[in-house]
Amino acid sequence: MSIKILEKSTPASWLTELPPLGMDAKSIASDFRRYFSHTLGRDRHTHYAHYMYEALVLTLRDRLWERWKNTRYAYEEDGGVRRAYYLSMEFLMGRALSNAMLNLGVDEPVHKALNELGLSMEELAECENDAGLGNGGLGRLAACFMDSCATLRLPVVGYGIRYAYGMFRQKIENGYQVEEPDHWLRSGNLWDLERPEYAQRIKFGGRTEGYLKANGDMGWRWLDTYDVLAVPYDLPIPGYRNGAVNTLRLWGAKATDEFDLEDFNAGSYDQAVGAKNMAENITMVLYPNDATENGKELRLRQQYFLASASLQDVLRQWTRIHGEDFSEFAAKNCFQLNDTHPTIAVAELMRLLMDEHDLGWDESWKITSNVMAYTNHTLLPEALERWSVRLFRQLLPRLLDIIYEINARFLTQVATHWPGDMDRQARMSLIEEGYEQQVRMAYLAIVGSFSVNGVAALHSDLLQKGLFHDFYEMWPEKFNNKTNGVTQRRWMAGCNPGLNKLVTETIGPGWVTNLDELRKLIPYADDAKFRARWRAVKQENKVRLASLVEADSGVVFNTKAMFDVQVKRMHEYKRQLLNILHVIHLYDRIKRGDAANWTPRCVLIGGKAAPGYYMAKQIIKLTNNVAKVINNDVEVGDKLKIAFLPNYRVTAMEVICPGTDLSEQISTAGKEASGTGNMKFMMNGAVTIGTLDGANIEIREEVGDDSFFLFGLTAQQVEEQRRDYNPVGIIHGDSDIARVMHLLESHHFNQFEQGIFDPILHTLTSPHDPWLTIADFRAFIDAQNQAALAYQDQEKWAKMSILNTACSGKFSTDRTMREYNAEIWKLQPLPELPLV
Repeated sequence: MSIKILEKSTPASWLTELPPLGMDAKSIASDFRRYFSHTLGRDRHTHYAHYMYEALVLTLRDRLWERWKNTRYAYEEDGGVRRAYYLSMEFLMGRALSNAMLNLGVDEPVHKALNELGLSMEELAECENDAGLGNGGLGRLAACFMDSCATLRLPVVGYGIRYAYGMFRQKIENGYQVEEPDHWLRSGNLWDLERPEYAQRIKFGGRTEGYLKANGDMGWRWLDTYDVLAVPYDLPIPGYRNGAVNTLRLWGAKATDEFDLEDFNAGSYDQAVGAKNMAENITMVLYPNDATENGKELRLRQQYFLASASLQDVLRQWTRIHGEDFSEFAAKNCFQLNDTHPTIAVAELMRLLMDEHDLGWDESWKITSNVMAYTNHTLLPEALERWSVRLFRQLLPRLLDIIYEINARFLTQVATHWPGDMDRQARMSLIEEGYEQQVRMAYLAIVGSFSVNGVAALHSDLLQKGLFHDFYEMWPEKFNNKTNGVTQRRWMAGCNPGLNKLVTETIGPGWVTNLDELRKLIPYADDAKFRARWRAVKQENKVRLASLVEADSGVVFNTKAMFDVQVKRMHEYKRQLLNILHVIHLYDRIKRGDAANWTPRCVLIGGKAAPGYYMAKQIIKLTNNVAKVINNDVEVGDKLKIAFLPNYRVTAMEVICPGTDLSEQISTAGKEASGTGNMKFMMNGAVTIGTLDGANIEIREEVGDDSFFLFGLTAQQVEEQRRDYNPVGIIHGDSDIARVMHLLESHHFNQFEQGIFDPILHTLTSPHDPWLTIADFRAFIDAQNQAALAYQDQEKWAKMSILNTACSGKFSTDRTMREYNAEIWKLQPLPELPLV
């Protein structure tokens, strides 16, 4: 892709130094009208809200871009500041319009301008698609990180992939998950800016060839490759009312040539466009189903595509200023690898430094191992990236050569550290032996990084004592903890306007950038008038949530009932199944007449199952079957309702978390790395029922035992229980649990679909069930009883709700980012920037 550069210097100031754009309603309305009429070419016959939405985006985008430009200039002053680069396969950004308005500080003038034009902000906002750039907590965390970095004025650039399709749009048919394409980019994306002049060439396949360099050293060439272009699209990330706008650079894949004209003219149309289609498949869809060999290959292509394009881009910017002098590269740059997906960057940076910039191995390794930092997000060994050596050799032969060399040198260190310990060498090797050799990508990340962090105190501790214990013994100084957070700008100030208004009127606006200020609310928990206002806000939010549930699932929620919510990715370790078992227990109590002193409850479950995850899909089916029986039973009535919310997404969560009373965080202890949904719910005044897992532990420490419903085995007890786990004995010894299991075994919820839930029953009753669902069921029932009784005392519940919000300050990504910066990145925040 060639972009012509002007031979004569352009008078940049004539083109780029313009008067600041107005932030008042009159200026916004004027620009809106101009864009609508002239840029978009619309007239008085246009009634489509979509074009009005586009005019508003263009109006706000201009104001973002002038701040964006000033931020970039500030980074470049005095030879350039030290920067960090956040590499992530996911950035679950959600809608950009409301966030841009909030952070620019133009909510009021935009609403005023639209009112004067006779338009509704709510109608225009609904025109925006949720950006399909992520799936769950990993991607949402990355989006929160970017918001906080911009708000803290930290020079951090995000790198990701511009997927044309999100994971999928989830529909429910006959209780089953049905996946439909989520073509979120079908109408383009006005928020990003294509930068074809910075496209990078990415190699695949081919072969490697050694040669003798002029200085006598051995060099390597990667030949006969088939190449793909990575084209960047820049998305502005505004800080909160501070003039700073950082960059999220997303890569889209394009063919080096549109098609083979000779083949096309010869009539071979499919073959002619084959290369183009193969190239663009790389960024076509988020998380292809890797249950097939083709899916695995595409996943590896995506990961290498992201890493190579991003590293080449950083090196391009470096050599533009410093030439081939890399002596200060490590001092000026840091790469944060968000989970194991992008860790191929370790080997790719080595390749680029050696093969493209002619550095030796030792110098390249010194740079690489001092710029890479790795964040681990999982305790599940099966979730760590591993790729077959065969696939690596086929797709990335030069990278495999480098990984073998890294491994050989690393195992020499291991042998020096533990002489003769062959078992340890086998455990720590980057290459796992077996029927088919595998490259252990997490191990590559640890060996090639100067920092390895977990994302909650328990998670980091378990990494050091378990999953990565050998590496911790070798390099304890590398390991650290960075408890996750969420941004309060989106997850409280933006999504909960009623609470935003009440809190700001009570303690001032400082909490929006310093969440610890919420502690000033603690005394108000004892103020009856404040509690009444708090409950009124919650009630409004519950009405809004009930409307969403009815619209999306057809179930009518009683807004006076306790809203009991579990929304997250569908996975067995998150134990949606335990939640469903409890719902069946409540149903059984009602049917048996045990409903005295009853607390009405509305249970909401939502989340997507990976297309190839059979058991997670069966749990969705069970949820919907149970809901159908319960919701249609007149004897149950409003005592209990259950709904499965299809197509759970960021926009839905922005309605869900403000309206939730009870937050379900019930994973098997020792399995959830951190969780971030738990933090969003807490911040918005939900009370948590949960195990001592992930960040739940720290949430409970902050809010206190009396405002958290604890149940279940600890991580240590889970390991002890596995040695002698007898779920059938537990079932027979507890009449409540036995009745629940009888209802399932008797096909009460699948009378005309015999046997469909047998795999679930087998898992629950197996002594090898890794999730120990039955082991925690009795304690869960008891904790739920406590929650139900507590909810009956609305004054007590309001106090608990206020304290959860008041004590949520630790769980802001502002705090998380300050810790990353102080201990890993060591960046200097930019000075105050003009607001323009």
